[in-house]
Amino acid sequence: MEHDQTIPEQRKEEDSTPEQGIADATPNVSGARRRRGGRTLLLIAGAVVLGVLAGTVTGYAIQYDREPTPLAPLAQADLAYPKALAPDATTTHQTINANRWHASDGDLTKLLVEAPSGAKKQGSGYGSLDFLALEFKEPDNALRDFSSARTRRIASVSWTVGDATFVTVTVLQFADRGGADDYQQEQSGYMSDEDHAGNDGVPIPGIGSDLGRVWVDSKADEKPGYLPMRGARAVARRGDLVMDIHFANNRGKIAEGDVVDLAKRQLERL
Repeated sequence: MEHDQTIPEQRKEEDSTPEQGIADATPNVSGARRRRGGRTLLLIAGAVVLGVLAGTVTGYAIQYDREPTPLAPLAQADLAYPKALAPDATTTHQTINANRWHASDGDLTKLLVEAPSGAKKQGSGYGSLDFLALEFKEPDNALRDFSSARTRRIASVSWTVGDATFVTVTVLQFADRGGADDYQQEQSGYMSDEDHAGNDGVPIPGIGSDLGRVWVDSKADEKPGYLPMRGARAVARRGDLVMDIHFANNRGKIAEGDVVDLAKRQLERL
């Protein structure tokens, strides 16, 4: 019985040996498979990179051998520029830089509107700040405002139509747009008061209502012994320039359309 018992034990040991060998070998097999799979992924990744590089190089090589594609023509291929002229006795700093100058940098009097036919021209030219300030109720304050706004130049033209209508057109140029805007806004701000036009006026066609308007006095100024005087005014800004037109009629008659037309003609010249 002991033998019988011994044999089974030996068999168990003998039988267990191959199983243990297989069990011990299994981790090595699975580990080998995992390592073999990692090498495969690296090979595939390397092949992909080489393929991309090869395709890029091939594309550059093909493009290099091709003729360059011409660009589309410009919308204005032949731009007109003034031909350069040799300097002479008439050459000035302004003529050399003619393309860089604005119309308002030249003679300001040439931008003034012409007097209508049948009118009698009273004068035209440049004016001084102190002379213009005399037309305001408080000349000292007006002169101070002109100086603080850095007013550069003032040009005006005046005429009469018959013995009833008197017109003065003034163009003021400031150092920048800010000074011109301040003047235009300030002068326009009080025109609707009762002691001035007494109404909101009308916009000048072609520009924004905040850039220019025309006012005709709501009523004429009548005093015993004097003819009835009615006034009108147009104020508008364009860039660093301000147009200021004064109308007066000692018969108390002013057509709003006449003032608007004059304002439009003057703005066109600016």
